[in-house]
Amino acid sequence: MSEPLSTENPVPAKRKVVAMIHTSSTLEPVFERIRREKHLDVELLHITDDSVISDVIACGNLSGEVSDRVRRHIAAAEEANADYILVTCSSIGGAVDEAQGVIRVPVMRVDQPMADQAVRMGRRIGVLATLSTTLEPTQALIARRAEAAGKEVEIVARVVDGAFAAFQQGRFEEHDAAVANGLREMAAEVDVVVLAQASMARVVDLVPPEQLKAPVLSSPGLAMEHLASLL
Repeated sequence: MSEPLSTENPVPAKRKVVAMIHTSSTLEPVFERIRREKHLDVELLHITDDSVISDVIACGNLSGEVSDRVRRHIAAAEEANADYILVTCSSIGGAVDEAQGVIRVPVMRVDQPMADQAVRMGRRIGVLATLSTTLEPTQALIARRAEAAGKEVEIVARVVDGAFAAFQQGRFEEHDAAVANGLREMAAEVDVVVLAQASMARVVDLVPPEQLKAPVLSSPGLAMEHLASLL
């Protein structure tokens, strides 16, 4: 005689948890919005330390002390049982590279999927930033991803002066206008433009497509799509 069918509801699968390490609290709602828009069935755990980017700017680079602090945040995300860790600030990408070899949980830089996409799309790649400390890590990442893909690229890098200070002080319209102008200029010179900071992504939708002569890539949406494919 066969066993009777169970009338109990099946236990729903536990949602995957993506821990996000931010250096600005303004990025938390950005990634939550992308999660909703793309209907991603994941839970986001936000760990934000605004002092990290301030210290990077003060030092002019990613110092050993700040790198150690970032790795502690990554370790805290691992201890919180995150299934994946995403670091959303390109200026601290070096700390992510160091953590990847020692952390059990997969750790990714927010700009890696963007760099890969840029390498696929063109040979002359523009990098636009509002922080000089972001340029070198982003250029180095693109160069490494291009080498891994067996492709030669030329990187054109530029900083939008004054935009980051405006962003920090809440003058978002001033920030957006400056970045938009920089975008228009750079798009006329390259095959594809990458925005070196996640905080710049907000500007893409503000510039009419007909004013841009090259495609523009921003890291948040591409990173979330990549995570969705993994999880």
